[in-house]
Amino acid sequence: MSDDLVRTTHDDAVRTITLASPANRNALSGALVGQLLTALAAADADSGTRVVVLRADGPAFCAGADLAEAATADVEAQATASRRMLELFRAIAALSAPVVARVHAPVRAGGVGIVAAADIAVAASDATFALTEVRLGLAPAIVSTVIVPRLADRAAAHLLLCGEVFDGDRAAEIGLVTAAVDAAALDATVTRMVEALCASPAQGLNATKGLLNRPLIDRIDRDGPAMAELSARLFQSDTARERFRQFLGR
Repeated sequence: MSDDLVRTTHDDAVRTITLASPANRNALSGALVGQLLTALAAADADSGTRVVVLRADGPAFCAGADLAEAATADVEAQATASRRMLELFRAIAALSAPVVARVHAPVRAGGVGIVAAADIAVAASDATFALTEVRLGLAPAIVSTVIVPRLADRAAAHLLLCGEVFDGDRAAEIGLVTAAVDAAALDATVTRMVEALCASPAQGLNATKGLLNRPLIDRIDRDGPAMAELSARLFQSDTARERFRQFLGR
């Protein structure tokens, strides 16, 4: 169906959740975020799910926020969108089962937050990343709750302030992803990671994920509301609206 923006498949203990909106580069529209949250909740409710793989269809993993939607959102709609984005990152981090992100292609802004919230991330070496919020007059406010804990301070300052594009190898070097491999080896590497996870009982996996992610979830809960408020305010600014118009008019 055309309104299915997220697709879920099962293979024994592995549940694969696919972003399936390639026409807009899997941008995080309100509809896609809602469907992704529903898919994650279903995975969490299924005691048979031991590992969740997050992947995407099309020429991009995720383009970040849906700027066409943001450009016309009123204050209330943008505030809701900001809170839902925060909810998405928390849902990934708090999911009982480990989440493995398979990053095959470009990922930007909020999409980088999805990668950072995952427990394990494998990227193609030639996949590109960028935290471009600053170039739109925004701040990576919500994504900072999950990205900054993954990075050294100097790396975080460089990437968040400059908004430059970097590749999968650089993402692995700074700790944003677990590993970067040739595109031809991406699926085999993800499969090895999933098999390694599935070798352990769910009880051990879930408990270990819980203790690893407790500080991250605490940070989201502590800083998230203020970051969502900041994000919504900047999205509504004249500077950001003008940048959206320029971007969408390219």
